[in-house]
Amino acid sequence: MSKLTFSHAPMGGGKSLSTLVRHRHATTHDLNSILLVCNPRVEGVVSSRVGMEAPAIEITADTNLFDLLAKLHAQNPIYHVIADEAHFYTAKQIEELAQVVDVLDVDVEAYGLLSDYRTRLFEASARLVELADEIITLPTRPLCACGRTATLNARLVDGQMVTDGEQILVGDIKGNKIRYEAVCRRCHIQTKPKVQASLFTESLENN
Repeated sequence: MSKLTFSHAPMGGGKSLSTLVRHRHATTHDLNSILLVCNPRVEGVVSSRVGMEAPAIEITADTNLFDLLAKLHAQNPIYHVIADEAHFYTAKQIEELAQVVDVLDVDVEAYGLLSDYRTRLFEASARLVELADEIITLPTRPLCACGRTATLNARLVDGQMVTDGEQILVGDIKGNKIRYEAVCRRCHIQTKPKVQASLFTESLENN
């Protein structure tokens, strides 16, 4: 019986590697595996930090995933669908993936971040939590710089952690101005009181 699975981990937690391994397992046996990617760093490719990569179908926020996959399924029956960077999808697209499972009877495996750098759920991740038949925390958890297991994501601008701004902002691939790293909850929240205290002090000084 087909199901919708959501596998999540923080930055560096092996999500893309897991998608590539699953895709590899299917294609090795000549099974039709569809690999989807949204907002990729390299167009039409899923790649991992360990050097593996595979071509993928690139989608946008306007892509109707059920229509796309139903058409492909009619041409050549799909064994399963693997959605990388699923947190970048829209909530509607997650519903369309659930429809693929229920109507086409095709397994869908979504991989992505659970929460953003503010510790808030991504829209698509929240919908996956609500609709998925199975939710998996990937076991390859990265370590925070303090040595604890990292469960959250941090955005660093010029080396300093920030906790406000746009939810989606792609890191600086060539430079180091904007980057992301996995952190534990304790290290993440330690920056917030400092920021709030600074703002409170400024407010007192200006009044």
